[in-house]
Amino acid sequence: MEGEDELQTPNGAVSAQLDRDLEDDDPLVLSSQALAALQEFLADQNKTDTITPPPSTVDGGDKVELVTEDWRLSQFWYEPETAETVAEEVVTLSSRFSNCRVACIACPTLYVYLKKKDPSLHVQLLEYDMRFERYGSEFTFYDYNEPEELPLELKHCFHIIVADPPYLSKECLERVTQTVSFLASPVDSLLLLLTGDVQRDRAAEMLGVRPCVFKPHHSSKLGNEFRLFVSYDPGTRLGGLEEADI
Repeated sequence: MEGEDELQTPNGAVSAQLDRDLEDDDPLVLSSQALAALQEFLADQNKTDTITPPPSTVDGGDKVELVTEDWRLSQFWYEPETAETVAEEVVTLSSRFSNCRVACIACPTLYVYLKKKDPSLHVQLLEYDMRFERYGSEFTFYDYNEPEELPLELKHCFHIIVADPPYLSKECLERVTQTVSFLASPVDSLLLLLTGDVQRDRAAEMLGVRPCVFKPHHSSKLGNEFRLFVSYDPGTRLGGLEEADI
């Protein structure tokens, strides 16, 4: 979901200290070090649960406020330049369609930037994290393990689909591909896929997409190289298609 990388549990030190304290026969009393670590962990949890206001209420300045990443859900938000670039491309593409509808699969950062750039654009966010339920009717709960368990009113009605599979695995891409097929307009639709370069061949085979020269980046520095794949020719936008794929 907007990036995947190897994760480590940040509260391991807290758990280890608590385990040692529980082994004592005396009543449980946390050491000052364990108590401080526990307080820090709980503060981080509270921060993670903080919700940013819906995009329509974000101020008109350049800054865009985002919900805190939740590492437990493989959440890594795009850098502002990446979000701005992809959002600008989607808005440009939307002019091709009458009453354009855009689906964002597991890419909430892009949803926020799109609504800031064009509040009138019809954008549907499909996301597992229920914190985004705050966005009302433009939020749909989505579990990639059940790729077509979606409201029937969403079937075959989107002109532009942007997908960012939460995991860099063949299985995850296969299931997201099913979701794309469910959502895409049968007449004319465009796809933008943000995923690791390791998925290049699979993405071409399953979705018929090609990599752009432009490379997306995340605010958290990940070990995997990510790419933006598209199902159309962007011309000179996004740096154009890679020469080997033209």
